[in-house]
Amino acid sequence: MINESIFKSYDVRGICPSELNEESAFDIGRAFARYSGAKRVVIGHDARISSPALFKAISRGIQTQGAQIYNIGQTPTECLYFALGNYDFDAGVMITASHNPKEYNGFKMIKKTGADLEMVRGTDLLPKIEPGKFKPGDEMETEKQDIWKDFINHILSFVDLSEILPLKIVVDASNGVAGSVISKIQDDLPVEIIPLNFEPDGNFPNHSPNPLEAGSADKIGETILKERADLGFMFDGDADRIFLVDEKGQLVRADATLLLLAKYFLGKNPGMAVAYNAICSKAVPEFIKKWGGTPIRTQVGFVNVREGVMKNNGIMGGELSGHYCFKDNYYMDSGMISFLVLLQTLSKDQRKVSEIIAELSPYPKGAETNFKVADKEKMIEKIKQEYSDGKQDFLDGVTVEYKDWWFNLRPSNTEPLLRLTIEADTQKLLGAKQKELTKFITK
Repeated sequence: MINESIFKSYDVRGICPSELNEESAFDIGRAFARYSGAKRVVIGHDARISSPALFKAISRGIQTQGAQIYNIGQTPTECLYFALGNYDFDAGVMITASHNPKEYNGFKMIKKTGADLEMVRGTDLLPKIEPGKFKPGDEMETEKQDIWKDFINHILSFVDLSEILPLKIVVDASNGVAGSVISKIQDDLPVEIIPLNFEPDGNFPNHSPNPLEAGSADKIGETILKERADLGFMFDGDADRIFLVDEKGQLVRADATLLLLAKYFLGKNPGMAVAYNAICSKAVPEFIKKWGGTPIRTQVGFVNVREGVMKNNGIMGGELSGHYCFKDNYYMDSGMISFLVLLQTLSKDQRKVSEIIAELSPYPKGAETNFKVADKEKMIEKIKQEYSDGKQDFLDGVTVEYKDWWFNLRPSNTEPLLRLTIEADTQKLLGAKQKELTKFITK
């Protein structure tokens, strides 16, 4: 019996092998092939220990429906997107659990319709599951597809290498798959790269594959200070999320990084839209308007940001998780394009990164705080009543806006949690409102 809990809002993900194993991967492959109607399916995988076995199982499941498998090997997730967008494949699967701990794995599944890439939600695939008969020893034939030359040409096309200064940078690949790409392009870049954790290792021996996990950014911060580097970058396990680190070794908030990217793309594409989610700083729409763009506010979640870009003449979008997507990248996210564009943008400005970020982050903002509550909807209703004198909207949970501060309270899709984000015009006011709301939610 397949574990239904692994079918998430955006993908399939679970602990291996207790929740996700070869038998369930086989069944998922069969269902995905039927759902997509694909005959040519491209598959990539990350560095997780369980990925090779899951590759064999899901490939076999897809093949039972008459489809041919094309294997791009161990790559970042964005290479799967590129392969699907650039070549004549019908669908694609990336075997990854992204930033989750090492015991997890999963599938990001894409269906191609014409030139459009459609992300297949795990919850949409679940009704199509029919248990089959998987035999671990089944032989299969797959065709290898080498995408590296075309992929590298694609990501380099987004920047002018002559405008990148000879910066000294530290790059932490988190023992994921980012190092394989950086190593292939570093000779093209006029920068000095100090590599950290470039060796792919599914045990993630040095820190969590999630850069936002406590302690993950300690080493890169120390190395930047020790080497007197200009800045640094961190990638997650499958390299689709990227985080900027300033010259002081401090992790830069992702909505400020979004603004760096937005300024670059709006400079080349005046008047277009930039999507951001409901818990980004209010500085994001302010700067986008200042630079002549149209801000598009969406629900939290990369799928929602991407849809905001696609439906509103957008050039790019991003959110606090470190995902940034681009129209000219099939509307998909790319850590590598972000990496290159940030190098060019920061080279052009020439100020210290911390000075640039201070300008783009004028409002004190608290980290998202989680509260475990018995009845999420009941608490949100209480909040609506308590703060009824503020301007309210319900795009994602409830957002309440006042002249000098705002907050968002939204329910988790998977846990009995409410997530609180607060921003204010002053640090003092932020502290007071954090205390006030925490007391109200927990009393």
